[in-house]
Parts: sequence; structure tokens; C-alpha cells
Amino acid sequence: MSVQQKYDLQKQLVKFPALIIKNTDILKKNFSTEHLLRQLIRSVTSAALNYGEAQAAESKNDFIHKMKICLKELRESQVNLQILKETDLIIEKEKFQQVFQECNELVAIFTTSIKTTSKK
Repeated sequence: MSVQQKYDLQKQLVKFPALIIKNTDILKKNFSTEHLLRQLIRSVTSAALNYGEAQAAESKNDFIHKMKICLKELRESQVNLQILKETDLIIEKEKFQQVFQECNELVAIFTTSIKTTSKK
């Protein structure tokens, strides 16, 4: 993976929580939404922060471990988003679709990256 690709992924991981935060106004305001949103923000920011840790990994195994943590956080975010969608807590579903797509893309990128690195 080149330096440019690493930078782009980090940039994407930073933009993802920002996208969610910018779109909180299209969620219904209630206890459930607040609870899910707080957890969602924790998990998406954790993925970005742990990716920074992965870039400073001390070994291949350490890198894979940190990337798996990122993936776990992204999968948690994915489930959280599905809960928001299933419970009709999203007011403008079509506008929030970009958030779902971004999360799915990041999960796919990390899944592939972990598999590729593990094979090397």
C-alpha cells in the first residue's frame, strides 16, 4: 500500500464521522436516537483513531491486530446504522443513504486489507 493510499484511507476515516455528525439533524430526537447516536459516534471515531495506531504498528501481527480493531468498530457502526434504519429513527432516509454506503465501503476495504496482509 503506498503512502498516498494510506493517507486517503485515513482521510476517508476522518470524513466518515464528520458525515454522521453533520447529518444528525435528520434523525428523530428521542432517547433511543440519542443512545444509538452516542455509541455510533464513539465507534466511528474509534475506527479512525485505531487506524492511526495501525500506521505505527511494531510488527505485521500488531498491524493486523489494530486493523481488526478498526474493522470491529466499523461493523459495530454498521449494525448501529441498521438499527436506526429498522426503527424508523431516520427522518430523511435517502439523505442518510450516503452514510450507509460509506460504512459498507470502509468495512469492505478493511476486510480486504486484513486478508491481503495476512497472506503476505
